Amino acid sequence: MTKPKNGVSEVGAGVEPEPETNRISVDPDSLPTIPAAMEYDYTNFYFGAGTDAFALLEPFDDWWGQVHPAGYYLYELPLRSAPSTRVDVEDTKTGEIRRGLVNFASYNYLGLSYRPEVKEAIKEAAEIYGGGSSGSPILSGTTHLHEQFSAEVAAFKGKEAALIFPTGYSANVGTISGLMRSGDLIVADQYAHASIVDGMILSKAKSRFFRHNRADDLDRKLKGFDGKKLVIVEGVYSMDGDVTALADIVEVCRARGARIMIDEAHSAFVYGATGKGIVEDVGLDDEVDIHLGTFSKSLGGQGGYTAGSLKLINYLRGFSRSRFFSCALSPVVVAGLRKALEIASNEPELRTKLWENVAYMQKLLGDAEVPIGDSTSQVIPIMVRDDARVLAMGEELFREGVYINPVIYPAVGKHKSRFRMSISAAHTSEELEEGAAVIVRVLQRFGICP
Repeated sequence: MTKPKNGVSEVGAGVEPEPETNRISVDPDSLPTIPAAMEYDYTNFYFGAGTDAFALLEPFDDWWGQVHPAGYYLYELPLRSAPSTRVDVEDTKTGEIRRGLVNFASYNYLGLSYRPEVKEAIKEAAEIYGGGSSGSPILSGTTHLHEQFSAEVAAFKGKEAALIFPTGYSANVGTISGLMRSGDLIVADQYAHASIVDGMILSKAKSRFFRHNRADDLDRKLKGFDGKKLVIVEGVYSMDGDVTALADIVEVCRARGARIMIDEAHSAFVYGATGKGIVEDVGLDDEVDIHLGTFSKSLGGQGGYTAGSLKLINYLRGFSRSRFFSCALSPVVVAGLRKALEIASNEPELRTKLWENVAYMQKLLGDAEVPIGDSTSQVIPIMVRDDARVLAMGEELFREGVYINPVIYPAVGKHKSRFRMSISAAHTSEELEEGAAVIVRVLQRFGICP
């Protein structure tokens, strides 16, 4: 195979790359053998010569055939159980079912997806509504459950109205492209999620990225532009687990006349005194114009939302193509989400337990000198900075009883590969200790920590 000269632009293109730090230094002969095909990744098959739209299928299939049988494709592994703190996972390399793995891969931050009350609500809805909505939200897909849930989300967020989307991805794409137009300016944090980037592209607005959490760089990007401006940040950044510098960013937005949108996918329902998110945690709820999030993370379900003024939501109702050209969320999913939101609202001890677990895991890893970056949240990155090595390590962790997500380029920047660990309120201290011990042992084997 020959590497194409072209590649995919990274998220945050145009932002000066940060200097590489904490690069690994270890004797290569001490590492497990890694197939030569691991020099490649998906970006090598993004652009191709010729006129045939299928030109890249054969070289991609050749690469896939070399990598997958070697056991290094650790994605889309079929779960054979609920996404609880221990999971049964099918090993697609051997066909075996690996049972009782400590689960740091699933979100489910409050452990709600398999709560008996949630499952019972789903069963009751299935008896009434069946399995699916069978229609777009603007046609036949909206049920009484959808109407109730959107009102409950708005009330929980303290906003006039909320719009429910099939996924968090479609919420970002539909909100951004529904609001902004060609000639407008969108400026997002360089670590913005792919769904934000795709929404920016579809809007056809002028798109820029500012250095991560750098309000001064945001100010430079906004300076001198007289048209409509939207700034987008995340509450908790999904790959690094750090929190937005919201106060500084809001100050710049107000000075430059820009609207601000926050994606609280990983922070809604867990941050703040009542779980409203980062905006509540830092006391800036009323300073943010558009509040967006998902139901798949803390509530353990599916779907996304946008909350704000009634005028905003009514406008998006008419212009969010990703919503009205999609099938509405299944009523059974909505029923489960309503019950999960009720539990999250009425049991603040779940958030307390989550933060206790986060602090304990950070201590376990910190005491072993595991490189976890600047995370202060339930999303804990374990920095490896080598794509082939993180995949080889991922296989060993899987074999030794830990289910955790390896993340490589282009999901993160070059030399920023890592494991992304998700902590849940449902984890026991014994599970955290067991998982940490396996992680430290494998990291030591690969020279990542002493």
